Parts: sequence; structure tokens; C-alpha cells
Amino acid sequence: MDAAISIDAMLVSLIAAALALVLLFTVILLAVRQRKLLARYRLILQGPTGHDLEQILLSQATALETLQAETGRLNQQIEAMQRAARLHVQKTGIVRFNAFPDTGSDLSFAIALLDANDNGMVISSLYGRSESRIYAKPIQAGQSTYQLSAEEKEALAQAQGHKNEK
Repeated sequence: MDAAISIDAMLVSLIAAALALVLLFTVILLAVRQRKLLARYRLILQGPTGHDLEQILLSQATALETLQAETGRLNQQIEAMQRAARLHVQKTGIVRFNAFPDTGSDLSFAIALLDANDNGMVISSLYGRSESRIYAKPIQAGQSTYQLSAEEKEALAQAQGHKNEK
């Protein structure tokens, strides 16, 4: 029986030794991996330029605040430009016509120039062989205090986006 016990004890000790070797190999492998991860972690905390992560985050926060302030300023400029653009000529309409029977083509014209609020002017040019005349009539909210000719009304309607009516 002593021989059986010694064989069992020897087998157990061999198994224990094999397990110890496997565990030793595993510990060495984990130590190598941990060393690599620790090196990466230190690189992240230190940063490529030698600054630590806290300094990098603080500089990013400062840059973000600067960008937010600049964005706010740009938004104010855009709003001011949009308000100003409403006062610029945005709508046009033009009608060419023959004002006098002695001329051979449509050399006379009426042009309407309006802003976003339908304010602006109608300019008419009447071309004749012996003389030409130019008239300008103010437009407020799509209406004129002056009498408009049929061609001027048509140019105004074009500028306002209405269909041409003669």
C-alpha cells in the first residue's frame, strides 16, 4: 500500500508541478501585457508633447470656449446681414415694348426693382427716334403713389412673382 500511496503522491506532485509551471507561464504573460498597457497608459497621461492629460483637457476646454464665443459672434453677423439683405434688390421684372409707332422695335422698357418688402422703384425708358425719356416712380409695399402705365404694372407684377398680364 505504501507503494500505491507513494505513486499517488508522486502523481499529485507532478500534476501540481505542471500546474505551477502553467501558472508561472500565465503570470509572466500577464506581467508582460501589464507592462505594455502601463506604458500606453503613461503615454496617454503624459501626452506626446510631454504635457499631462489634465493640461491637454484644460487647453481643449479653453479652445472650446473660444470657438463658442466666435460662433456666437458669427451668428450675430449673419443675423445682421440677413436683416440688411431684406433691404437689397431681390425681385426684378422687365417689360420691353414699342412706345412710339415710328420706331421699329421694342426699344422702350419698364423695369421694377424691389426689395423683400416690395419697396423699390419702377424705371421706365421711352425711346423715340428724336428723343428718349426716363421716368422713375417709387414703390412702397407693392404700390405707387404715381399712376403706373400698363407696362410698368406688368413689370411690377413680374417682380412680385405674379403672372404677366397685359
